[in-house]
Amino acid sequence: MDQFTLPDNQLLGEEQTEAEELPVISQRIQDIIEVLNNFKELGDHERGRSAYVEQLIKDMAVYYGYSEFLLEKLFNLFSVSEALEFFEANEVPRPVTIRTNTLRTRRRDLAQALINRGVNLEPIGKWTKVGLTIFDSTVPIGATPEYLAGHYILQSASSFLPVMALAPQENEKILDMASAPGGKTTYIAALMKNTGIIFANDSNKERTKGLVSNIHRLGIKNTVVCNYDGREFPTVLGGFDRVLLDAPCSGTGVISKDQSVKINKTEKDFILLPHLQKELLLSAIDSVDAKSSKGGYIVYSTCSVTVEENEAVVNYALKKRPNVKLVPTGLDFGKEGFTNYRGKIFHPSLKLTRRFYPHVHNMDGFFVSKFKKFSNKYELKRKNDDNDHKDLINKYELKRKNDDDDHKVSKTKIDK
Repeated sequence: MDQFTLPDNQLLGEEQTEAEELPVISQRIQDIIEVLNNFKELGDHERGRSAYVEQLIKDMAVYYGYSEFLLEKLFNLFSVSEALEFFEANEVPRPVTIRTNTLRTRRRDLAQALINRGVNLEPIGKWTKVGLTIFDSTVPIGATPEYLAGHYILQSASSFLPVMALAPQENEKILDMASAPGGKTTYIAALMKNTGIIFANDSNKERTKGLVSNIHRLGIKNTVVCNYDGREFPTVLGGFDRVLLDAPCSGTGVISKDQSVKINKTEKDFILLPHLQKELLLSAIDSVDAKSSKGGYIVYSTCSVTVEENEAVVNYALKKRPNVKLVPTGLDFGKEGFTNYRGKIFHPSLKLTRRFYPHVHNMDGFFVSKFKKFSNKYELKRKNDDNDHKDLINKYELKRKNDDDDHKVSKTKIDK
């Protein structure tokens, strides 16, 4: 490449960057990445690497339409080149996928029936025996006779993963703590062959309507739908063999579906959301019976890729509940979770958690962890939990009390 010169300091301003043509910004992004990948030979050592990174973040925020705050948070998860791949992948929709309802049909028979209706499809991959990827179709996939008869459900490939990690067994008692719209609940029921009992809970009563609809359409007979704040468990009900918590999150793994995430997430979200997630995870752990003959497992997952909502939450639970440990998820692909990140050191067992990225696995960004509870004896009064995190929230509120209040965050109802 020709020698690239970083713009002068006056060009680092946001107004100047926004005024430039996108092709100019795109070319500068490519040039800066090339310099950063070989900084020793190509970089301006007087300006330093940080000046290039600062300009790159500003340019990427404008080019891809993110707030600088969120773009920098996501950028820091990857190497420079991989960060570009991640942001590019978020601009492309993920493939449409469906899950075969094995209570009603087999994948082979379903595939043939849909092919006969003009659907172009193929299996998602070797890791699932029930998923199909839909490339194109001459009929609406959500209105075929097979769909209406409950032979399949439209479900993202990434949401298969927490259920596979949970590995429910027949005749167990299971809690899906945040279950709407029901893709994971109905997958659990299928794996249990309609035996045992599932409590499908969701804190949002309106969302339970779609949950009930899917349960009926797919022929699920072992499920009780309930509407509680997940933090009320196990007071409401406990003694479960397994609990799945696919927690409310920022949605940074599903930006390709919801572009509004790019600009509507603030620093406050990444304080309040992890606080809620920590409370829910402690409730999930407390709801499981360690004496379960086959179970005693908790799966915590999110459709977010941020460390604050994933490894930091899991690490917190390990500290607060020494009666649990992380175990392998049983998923034979995905990247290992972080054991250290930007100066934060996590428990070494965090390497057993799994991360999934759109640019690597061609599915929504996702995080999956699996706990084994080995004792019921440990008890901790709930009122004493999270004091350290509440202190952080109080300090934040004090710092921001005069800030603009236009952006409101719900602490308990965050739709993915």
